[in-house]
Amino acid sequence: MFSAPKSILITGASSGLGAALALHYAAPGITLFITGRDRQRLQTVAHQCTAAGASATCWVGDVTDAEGLKQWISACDAESPLNLVIANAGVALGASEVNGLHQAAVDSFNINVHGVFNTVHPALEVMSTRRPYPVINAQVAIMSSIMGYAGVARSPAYSSSKAAVKHYGEALRGSFRAMGIGVSVICPGYIRSAMTASDTATLPFLISAPKAAAIIAKGLARNKPRITFPWQMILITRLAINLPGFMVDRINRPWGTTRLEDQP
Repeated sequence: MFSAPKSILITGASSGLGAALALHYAAPGITLFITGRDRQRLQTVAHQCTAAGASATCWVGDVTDAEGLKQWISACDAESPLNLVIANAGVALGASEVNGLHQAAVDSFNINVHGVFNTVHPALEVMSTRRPYPVINAQVAIMSSIMGYAGVARSPAYSSSKAAVKHYGEALRGSFRAMGIGVSVICPGYIRSAMTASDTATLPFLISAPKAAAIIAKGLARNKPRITFPWQMILITRLAINLPGFMVDRINRPWGTTRLEDQP
């Protein structure tokens, strides 16, 4: 039912995981709608997708622009009814110091949470009006993170914003199941990208963006409710969230630094 989307929209597609997802799906007969804030990088990705045989249309914009994004999504759906919408755009801001805490939280939630709302709500709106009913081949994917499973001291704003969209996506899945619309939450571990390259800490179990894109596409084709990887991080996370409080206090401390970047 979800294994062969022909019309796909991806936010945050100018680099990293978003670009890798666009390139993974790019093939003859595929229509791609991609958006990002960097015009040059976005156009480069679009050219690579068209070279692979796909049709690729760009919108240079910000996911915090609710009205602009809604109009663009509606226009894309009118051109080619959307089968898959991936709300990938996000930022990672790892401020844990008092001076940067407020702005990190505001920026993270504006993009990572409200940006997801601004993408997913218009997509669900256009998908839910289709007939026959239930809807056939309509799916939404929300990019969370392995860090959304528990609060992380080194990045309180990022981990909490990813927890918010994780729970929201899981709730939406139940709400829209009867309509035939699939909703999946993606919770990747650390992915090799410009964002992780700027991190001064040693990140465990890094995987490449193309490999991550392949894992995600496979999970979406199966309509999995939650796509979490790699398996090593799943084990670590399950262990961490079940530790006694005094042990969590010993290990949950800031380490390394991160800065604001386009999400992979």
